[in-house]
Amino acid sequence: METKLMGVFAPISTPFTRDGAVDYQGLASNVRRYAAAGLKGYLALGSNGENKSLTNEEKLKVLETIVANKGAEQVVMAGCIFESTFETIAMAKEIEQRGADYLTLLPPCYFKKQMTDEVIYRYFSDVADAVQTPCLVYNAPQFAGGLGLSIPLIRRCAQHPNIVGVKDSSTGNMESILFAVRDHFTVMAGSVNNFFAAMTMGGAGGVLSLANSFPELTVEFYRLLVEKQYEAAIAMNDRLLRINRVIGGAGGVAAVKAAMDLNGLVGGDPRLPLLPLEDGQRAALREKLRAFGLIS
Repeated sequence: METKLMGVFAPISTPFTRDGAVDYQGLASNVRRYAAAGLKGYLALGSNGENKSLTNEEKLKVLETIVANKGAEQVVMAGCIFESTFETIAMAKEIEQRGADYLTLLPPCYFKKQMTDEVIYRYFSDVADAVQTPCLVYNAPQFAGGLGLSIPLIRRCAQHPNIVGVKDSSTGNMESILFAVRDHFTVMAGSVNNFFAAMTMGGAGGVLSLANSFPELTVEFYRLLVEKQYEAAIAMNDRLLRINRVIGGAGGVAAVKAAMDLNGLVGGDPRLPLLPLEDGQRAALREKLRAFGLIS
């Protein structure tokens, strides 16, 4: 197990100014706040980071901003998500030069019918062979056109010397993945929804959207699980699942950013074509978070 991946990571959002430009100062402010909260690190340039809405130049500057402002011991994973092996490798090398500790790879999906296990493995292995930075594969059908990673494919990836783990954001697969590879491959939860199961069955940690808006809660939850305070952890799991449904589960990136704003972080609006919450939705979110005792 990669000890650097043991803990809670924020799949860090990308704030934008009112005119739609990346708010690098706001991003730096968020990173410093997260470092103080005790997060193990960040997944930069993921779905919460609106990867597909950023130019390649913006992606690299976002990563540079995160690396420059992270805590001394914090770890940075960076999403490297493209359709062609050629472009993925080119960006992977740029990311590598900017200090990312890990690369996160999502399978291509535009030509979904051709994306057999063999094709996806070749894609992952070609990228992993081209860089020295260790790679994680990402099982997230909701962001890959419904394309998930099979257990045989994950087992095969686990044999590659530069593929060190899998992040699972799918539904109902965590147990099978852990049983298949947990003894020799790092398995990370990709959501609060499967974090409890992952941590109690041998997982390393999690990349939790909820850490964007309420990082201290997720760090405390991890502590309870590591210390095997299961009665308290079960109660907290129930609470966090309900909070998560109110935020990201209902409104996606826009709601995550609105919750960040309400908790004193720099969220702002998502980049078009994603729309921000309407005033009524924002007011309802505020009242629900107040009811949970999260904001005043």
